Amino acid sequence: MSSLGWRIARSALRRTAQRHRYGDHPQQVCDLHLPAGSGPHPVAVVLHGGYWQPPYTKLIMRPLCLDLVRRGYAAYNVEYRRLGRDGGGWPMTFDDVGAAIDLLAGIGDVRLDLERVTLIGHSAGGQLALWAAGRAELPAGAPGAAPHVTGERVLALAAVCNIAHAGRVAVALLGGTPDVVPERWAQADPIRRIPLAVPVALVHGARDETVSIARSREYAAAAEAAGMRVTLIETGGAHRDPIDPQSAAWHAAAEWLGPGRDGSAR
Repeated sequence: MSSLGWRIARSALRRTAQRHRYGDHPQQVCDLHLPAGSGPHPVAVVLHGGYWQPPYTKLIMRPLCLDLVRRGYAAYNVEYRRLGRDGGGWPMTFDDVGAAIDLLAGIGDVRLDLERVTLIGHSAGGQLALWAAGRAELPAGAPGAAPHVTGERVLALAAVCNIAHAGRVAVALLGGTPDVVPERWAQADPIRRIPLAVPVALVHGARDETVSIARSREYAAAAEAAGMRVTLIETGGAHRDPIDPQSAAWHAAAEWLGPGRDGSAR
């Protein structure tokens, strides 16, 4: 087992998070990890990857959430319906992510600073984070439109920035090709949603064999050309390095993220 695998396994034994449910489906749950103190704490919405499919779950992001808490963030680890047995795809996966984020407004916890929300996603979760950042600009009636909670920035880790390169899985996610359902691709594909109104940081490893670093380079170039505030951080690691709290990739991401409200990492 890798060092990240051990950290994931150990983190599963820590029952320190609040469980919140945003629907009746077993996958419609989120874990809220809170730092010590009365806050208000900036919030990190955390979206896991796995090409929008089982078997990967929010558990893979637990070590990252614990590190975010150490840095002074409230970490909100989101589960959502995925393709296959979960009944995900369009629009369910997108409805879930939108509803999960909006639930933050309904929790009513004064320790949460909902004016300082960062959307953090890894791999396919990076696509969902970038999508969520543009929810306010979605057409009326679209999945996730008219958000109650918005993100002030995005941290996309080894993200699927151009879902056309996800091939058949992307077609399954959106229920058809761009020729068949062009409006879905226009709403869901990050590179088609440029420019976003919020800053974006892309962290990607040069040795990533799952999602090529070329995707982040393409997105950064298009975003910069469109006048967007975008930062591309290239590292030497592989696909999972940015979600490993001990990696140089995550340390670079955390430096961009900055400390929590108290100005120090605990």
